[in-house]
Amino acid sequence: MSRDVKGSEHTSGQVLAAYRYCETVTGHEARNFAYGIRLLPTAKRQAMSALYAFSRRVDDIGDGDLATDEKTRRLEETRQVLVRVRAGEVAQDDTDPVAVALADSARRFPLPLGGLDELIDGVQMDVRGETYETWDDLAVYCRCVAGAIGRLSLGVFGTVNGHDHARAAEYADTLGLALQLTNILRDVREDAGNGRTYLPAQDLAKFGCAAGFEGDLPPAGSDFAGLVEFEVRRARALFATGYRLLPMLDRRSGACVSAMAGIYRRLLERIAADPEAVLRGRVSLPGREKAYVAVRGLAGLDARRTAREPRSDA
Repeated sequence: MSRDVKGSEHTSGQVLAAYRYCETVTGHEARNFAYGIRLLPTAKRQAMSALYAFSRRVDDIGDGDLATDEKTRRLEETRQVLVRVRAGEVAQDDTDPVAVALADSARRFPLPLGGLDELIDGVQMDVRGETYETWDDLAVYCRCVAGAIGRLSLGVFGTVNGHDHARAAEYADTLGLALQLTNILRDVREDAGNGRTYLPAQDLAKFGCAAGFEGDLPPAGSDFAGLVEFEVRRARALFATGYRLLPMLDRRSGACVSAMAGIYRRLLERIAADPEAVLRGRVSLPGREKAYVAVRGLAGLDARRTAREPRSDA
């Protein structure tokens, strides 16, 4: 099977076109994700793009303006794509390029496709309008929509030097939780505007924020900065554990993960430095800072630092 995006006699034009479609979707819809996967060799980059394009389809259904019943129906239709992929029923000339790319990726790599079922389960939680009383409740959702993607990505990356794959999957899952909690903090006002609340009700009540977030200012009398600091500490702990994945990966896979996680880790610190910024607009990193994070990943700095740190879960 070709490792060259231009193709070879072993990869059909239909499959290559399907991957190009997925890479276009990724580049347009997920700049941070696309920034990280550009560090991968072609085959892995293509597979990661296929995973993203499928995930984007699921997310778009959940975030769209369709009625609840129609969203539920379309999510189940999307789940049937996974059934077809597992059964080997997706032909190379299938009219769905995402299905073609995902099926080819599943043949190349040991993808735990059940993770995409978990993603659909998580988006169904959104469709039902579920809220979360405690962090343990929210963590279930985060594992569906982000931890599962971490485990799927590990199927593409693989591990090196005899590292235990099960332990690596735990770290990948935890890193996914760290990224998702950072997303939740960054998007707290946008989500409120869409009628969604993700932060645990227990935490919101503790800091006087149960009224929600509808404007540029925190709820009157609340300790919004205290709430953000509390969640930031939780996210930092998740990042610290999740980063233990890095020494288990080959150099380029580690660079990819380090770049993507590093971007979100820096976003988290920006939020920590100015909590109310998330109420005023979308916090982001400039391109030059993303480039610096990518260079750190390629140099293996984060992986080497993590490898030197003591491990309390060994």
